[in-house]
Amino acid sequence: MKADSTTITARTSSGRTAAERAAWDRILDLVLAGRSKLDVLDGFDADGNPKLRAPKRDITTRMLMLHTAGFGYDFFNTNYLRLAQERGQPSVITCSKASLMTPLLFDPGDKWEYGSNIDWCGQVVESIRGKRLGEVMAERIFAPLGIEDLAFSLTPSMRERLATIHQREADGSLTPLPDMQLPPDPEVHMGGHGLHGSIGDYMKFIRMWLNDGAGQLGRVLSKETVETAVRNGLQAHQTVTMLPGVIPTISNDAEFFPGLKKSWSYTFMVNDEDAPTGRPAGALGWAGLPNLFYWIDRKNGVGGYWATQILPFADPTSFGGYMDFETAAYAAGEARVAA
Repeated sequence: MKADSTTITARTSSGRTAAERAAWDRILDLVLAGRSKLDVLDGFDADGNPKLRAPKRDITTRMLMLHTAGFGYDFFNTNYLRLAQERGQPSVITCSKASLMTPLLFDPGDKWEYGSNIDWCGQVVESIRGKRLGEVMAERIFAPLGIEDLAFSLTPSMRERLATIHQREADGSLTPLPDMQLPPDPEVHMGGHGLHGSIGDYMKFIRMWLNDGAGQLGRVLSKETVETAVRNGLQAHQTVTMLPGVIPTISNDAEFFPGLKKSWSYTFMVNDEDAPTGRPAGALGWAGLPNLFYWIDRKNGVGGYWATQILPFADPTSFGGYMDFETAAYAAGEARVAA
């Protein structure tokens, strides 16, 4: 879910002064210092102990939003997985403070790796606003979008409609996992995941990006902020790469449009070349772990969302269906133009 990055995007727009940006990064330093030592993990010694050292540079909010700060996920990174298996490091799906207290996988700014960066952005927002992230989102994002059914904690009505997560088995069948749920009252409102909501509500969020930051009941972001946010923010040495599935029950190896150049904005993947589905260069997109996929094509005014509750991520059936869905959407658009 990218609603948290929308909250922080509004505060890191190009209209901020140098002093304001410096103050923002100072608050980030204080938040991070209070949560974790943030050493860099340089592998393990012969006895299996983590080899840690101080980072070469500080983390900035922009690094967090671009996934270049040094954080990862245990289901995409073998070193984090080893910390979980051998050191009891909690997974981010526990939505706990302890799950955020991971070492860095590399020096901030050295490269791109998808991870808990946006969860840290949520902590920065809470520090600034003095409120829980869910409250800030409700005020700054959900209200102007007309969303009332999106939250970190399930209401009784939402619980009645909660979809069950299923596991794809080797033979292609699906096994329900009714006990696989996020904490009902999470210790941390995780900026990178954890919201419960409906497809219709998320489409309102996608529509806001197509409409230059405007919602049906008010404006979330200025047009200028949106235009800045959707541009590539990576440097030449930072590359969006394949996500290796190191926990097979949680994720397969995953990559959108292998062979095509991709970059990262604030904070979506950008396909820098035209995609075979019809998605043009410069469009935005990303995904959620239970095979949730979306794209935002501001050039053509088109967006879409494919929602399942199936694991592992990058399930071939689910992902193939999504690619077919996106392709059909563009084919239908071309047919209307031709008519």
